[in-house]
Amino acid sequence: MNVLTNNKIKCTIALAALEDVLDPEIGLNVTDLGLIYQVDFDEAGRKIYVTMTLTTQFCPMGESITGAVKQTLENIFHEEEVLIKLTFDPPWNYERISEEGQKYLNQ
Repeated sequence: MNVLTNNKIKCTIALAALEDVLDPEIGLNVTDLGLIYQVDFDEAGRKIYVTMTLTTQFCPMGESITGAVKQTLENIFHEEEVLIKLTFDPPWNYERISEEGQKYLNQ
């Protein structure tokens, strides 16, 4: 999982928290699915910028998933505003799934 960040410590905390956010159709969390591309922290502006994707552009649960990512990070980082940028470039593919995620899906 290659998540770009400007703060590795805070990103590690963020990604650990996002393990609780599931894609309800697949049953796997957004971190292991590889949906999170970048998490940057603007200390002065008290903002967190998350660039993420969905498994498809037409994901019927997209709003729910992005909302859960935002809410989860705002619960962990109380003083920061979380801004989500949804992108499909590059498009998500199965190669982004973590080793743990692959084990879960192949049970």
